[in-house]
Amino acid sequence: MKLDQAHLLRQLTKAIPNKGPKITSKSKTTRVVTIASGKGGVGKSNFAINFALSLSALGKKVVLIDLDIGMANIDILMGMNSKYHLLDMIEKRKSIWDVLEKGAGQLEYLSGGTGFNHLFQLHEDERQYFFHELEKLHGYADIILIDTGAGLTKESQQCHLSADEVILLTTPEPTSISDAYSVVKILHSENPAISFQLVVNRVKHAKEGVQVASKFKMVVQSFLDKEIKIFGAIPDDSHVVQAVLKQVPFSIAYPRSAAAVMMKKLAERFVSGKTEEISPGGMKGFIRKLTRILE
Repeated sequence: MKLDQAHLLRQLTKAIPNKGPKITSKSKTTRVVTIASGKGGVGKSNFAINFALSLSALGKKVVLIDLDIGMANIDILMGMNSKYHLLDMIEKRKSIWDVLEKGAGQLEYLSGGTGFNHLFQLHEDERQYFFHELEKLHGYADIILIDTGAGLTKESQQCHLSADEVILLTTPEPTSISDAYSVVKILHSENPAISFQLVVNRVKHAKEGVQVASKFKMVVQSFLDKEIKIFGAIPDDSHVVQAVLKQVPFSIAYPRSAAAVMMKKLAERFVSGKTEEISPGGMKGFIRKLTRILE
């Protein structure tokens, strides 16, 4: 027998103390953005961290959530040993404010951990508790970035379909481009209105970035009749690898590197971009869509 969700949440939250910051601004718009890629190894998580830091440097309140189910590594890339993970929030009934950590550059993030494997295989009471806690971020952050798994797992697909926007990463490699196209094709078939912004990572020079992005845009337009926005291209920079080895984000370790400079430009572009056509639903909208998909 299916549980009444409203009743379930009331029961779950009766004994939970009202922790965390008081969110007084009801007019604050929260944009929920997922980071996607067609295959692993394209630098998705690294992009997520450094993009979040660059947005924070512009004065935006950012929360980074690691939902790369089973392969979470945000804390590792920042050299952090997180006290709590998503599984702790669910199993130990921790508040979102208990598990929200501060990493490099005081970036607030929620670690996925390695024991959290199946978001949608949780018991209904666990899943509803998880959603209830995540919803507390609505109005708390300007931007919530969600790093999902590479490709399209069941969890990542539903997250992308529920977000306000999707930033899609690829590299110039043919396999990466092909897999990225598959992501667009599948998500577009589920929701033709889904918004994509394309980032080409590890380009040898600016011209290569333009060529790859333009060709990808043209193919998507021709075969799917879908408009995809070109967000930018990030140069192949040896400082990125060095920063990973140091477990320090490259935008902090090497702020003048070519990759860090471009990341700053992307953040500025994102913040100054028009959002009227997007109509962000924020974390409440994200949770509402996820719940609807699961019904």
